[in-house]
Amino acid sequence: MARDRPGPGRSINHDEGVYLQQAAMLLEGRLWLEPPVPDAVRPWFFLAEGGRLYPKYSPVTAAIFAPGLALGLPRAVLAVVAAAIAALVGLLGREAYDGRVGVVAAALVATSPLFVFTSATFLSYAPTTALNLLFALAYVRAHRRASIRYAALAGVAVGLAFFARPYTAVLFALPFVGHACYSLVNAWRRRSPGVDPWPVTRRLCVVAALGSVFVGVTLGYNWLVTGDPLLFPYEAFAPEDGPGFGHREIIDHERDYTPALALEANRRVLARLLGRWGPLGALGSGLAVVGLVRGFARPVRRGLTRLRGVANEQGEASAAATALPNASCRALLAALFLTVPVGNVFFWGNLNVLADVSDPTDGLIVFLGPFYHFDLLLPLSVFGAAGVVAVAAAVRRGVDRSVSAGAPPGGPDSAGPTTVGRGALGNAVLALALVASLAGGGVVAADAFAEPADRNAERSAELAAVYEPIEGTEFENALVFVPTPYGEWLNHPFQWLRNDPSFDGDAVYVMDRGAAGDARSLAAFPDRTPYRFTYRGEWLPVDRPRPVLEPLTVREGDRLRVETTTGVVAGAEAASVRVAAGDETLHYGVEHLDGTTETVTWTLGPEEVRVDGADLQRYGDADSIPLDGPTDVTLSVTYVQPGGSSVTYVQELAVVETGTGVRALWPPVERVCRLTTDCGREGTYLPGGDHVAGVSLSTNVTAATGRPDGRFER
Repeated sequence: MARDRPGPGRSINHDEGVYLQQAAMLLEGRLWLEPPVPDAVRPWFFLAEGGRLYPKYSPVTAAIFAPGLALGLPRAVLAVVAAAIAALVGLLGREAYDGRVGVVAAALVATSPLFVFTSATFLSYAPTTALNLLFALAYVRAHRRASIRYAALAGVAVGLAFFARPYTAVLFALPFVGHACYSLVNAWRRRSPGVDPWPVTRRLCVVAALGSVFVGVTLGYNWLVTGDPLLFPYEAFAPEDGPGFGHREIIDHERDYTPALALEANRRVLARLLGRWGPLGALGSGLAVVGLVRGFARPVRRGLTRLRGVANEQGEASAAATALPNASCRALLAALFLTVPVGNVFFWGNLNVLADVSDPTDGLIVFLGPFYHFDLLLPLSVFGAAGVVAVAAAVRRGVDRSVSAGAPPGGPDSAGPTTVGRGALGNAVLALALVASLAGGGVVAADAFAEPADRNAERSAELAAVYEPIEGTEFENALVFVPTPYGEWLNHPFQWLRNDPSFDGDAVYVMDRGAAGDARSLAAFPDRTPYRFTYRGEWLPVDRPRPVLEPLTVREGDRLRVETTTGVVAGAEAASVRVAAGDETLHYGVEHLDGTTETVTWTLGPEEVRVDGADLQRYGDADSIPLDGPTDVTLSVTYVQPGGSSVTYVQELAVVETGTGVRALWPPVERVCRLTTDCGREGTYLPGGDHVAGVSLSTNVTAATGRPDGRFER
């Protein structure tokens, strides 16, 4: 569980690691982590409170993923959720129209890139939509079948959806809440000796009661983890990350989210959904318009625009005024076209998925689509299916009329064969039309899938290359120091390098935090073999970094003598040496460059660090730097070339002064910097790498006295 094999389905959204970490925690009966060094192992989007770490997300989605994780088949759960969504969309299409529309709707949702790519990730959007769809189906059937059981299922489903994603669940449930209120008022207002309002009242009360139970569970969970039932974990993590306008902020990202910016961002998001990411893209959206018009044309003509029980064609009241006719069911689904987009205007997340609003090739949306509008796949698919069936029926009628108009007159004896011929021809033409439509739809779908598929495949290949050293190593009781390109977080971006909740797996991953932080990590896990995982280059997507995994040792002695040999770069005219520890620096000049290499010897003692060398000219009075506790000691050797160009070798060594000696985490971090005396991981030294002529770097360490290896102690 600590290390999933990176595969082609890997997402750019690092929240996946949060849900999988949370799922692993639930399997061990944990709602939070209690690691020995919380600051070193804090996962992405986890809150730190005292010695506890807990995620900002509720445990519902993680609980759905947990069985697959326990069985070693985590992606099987994703397939089940996706299949459930397609089936539920089909069943709701059947309830709103008929079986034909239901079958086509289930097929249409599968043509949506938003459905395919988002359902393939360990995120909460697809599972929450599955719960919302289950609620909608159960609500409709509770009315139509006068079923308390379906009412109970509806209450549980909407309650779980609220626990998973409160705002998403509310936006989806609003049309149904409105219908429920109207049904209650209508039932009691029109009560008569022949109509009993209590059955519908009981069913709706069951829905409300069970839904409220899970609202209570949600508030109880809030109280358990945050100490306040009204304080959601995501709000505790980032108080200005919720719905609303004005200043919005999460971690180091902040924007002034104005209504104008909100409307522009959501307009662009909806345009992407309707044009490319929905079922059959723009074609499917057009078919949905046809389905909407056809679905409401007759009720509108009859003046039935309100959600209520509908009289039959003879004007007789139905047996139950709340039986939810097809027109009302369609209205509930159509209302989602209002509540979901309008509600999302108030949430700045749709701005964030765009990244640069003016750049259609930027942001999470180009990889995973407009996932905050995932619930709109239901009405788009159902009404799109109704449009497909309506167009097919119109084609069939047109063919039949054409054949009838061109048929020769005949008597009764010829009517049968002529009718059969017209029917066969009509079926053939209809079949050809359907084949042509499917082919056209397939071309549209393939074009819509191509860009996100290529982008995700490219990013997956890049990340797989980064993880190659990890995948090629069989860890046994290891402690792996991991870089932090995005700040002090684990699993951001390395979301697949997750710890077991009990921190007793084959590998424990900790952040590389310098001498003081690394010393605490080593002290917390004293019997583990340390490794350093790093890379050369800038992090994706700026560059394609080259990963490095190197084993480390803890070197110990009364004094440690370090010899660093650097290659003299081509054309070097002068060289200098610097040693820095804390805020103090020693600076030396190299008097003679008469070889292909230069060796600098520096000594780490129990109280100081100094540089030895007869051919070095010291600048300044100080000849040593005091050591006090864990310290990052940096050696820099700079060669100056003609014209002022320079190459600087940099070594950083984590050193702990123990009072009677020193310990160091070996080997040091090594970089080669061009045109600057310091650089980031773009300068990480790799033997045989792309360096200027003459670059080479080697180091060895010897202990003056004491054991050559040791352990950091608490």
